Amino acid sequence: MTARTPLTPRRDEAESPVLGSEWLRAEDGQDLAEYAILVGLIALVVVGAVTLFGGQLVAAYNAIAATLPFG
Repeated sequence: MTARTPLTPRRDEAESPVLGSEWLRAEDGQDLAEYAILVGLIALVVVGAVTLFGGQLVAAYNAIAATLPFG
């Protein structure tokens, strides 16, 4: 029986249940994807708020502008 060299450590089966599954655990682009999803959700909320409250905001702005002494 030959001895194993310490240069190539053996992976435990519990650590890597599927051969070649290292790309499943890669977290390099995960942060970027999370930020992109977060920015998209924030944009949807802003568009929804402007759509719902846009008319009320314009009316409030016009009421404030009408009370100013100049204009």
